[in-house]
Amino acid sequence: MSLFDVLQTKGTWALIKVVAALNLFLLLHLLRLPFVVVARVIEFAARRVDRSVARLATTVPVKPVNQFFADPTAPAKESCNVYA
Repeated sequence: MSLFDVLQTKGTWALIKVVAALNLFLLLHLLRLPFVVVARVIEFAARRVDRSVARLATTVPVKPVNQFFADPTAPAKESCNVYA
């Protein structure tokens, strides 16, 4: 049903209500656009962070993680500063 059909069958008041409803619909969608853009930017950033964290978590460390204890793969050697 077109606007002219609404005007002819329902009258001017119904046409004003239909046009107002269409304008409100368009206004609400225009108001939500900045929020959608912000949500997309946050989603993009979260995906990048997730990808980098997953990459860092799955790579094998090059040197020993715990530096306070001796590396079990290194050959044992006697410390020169320990006296008994």
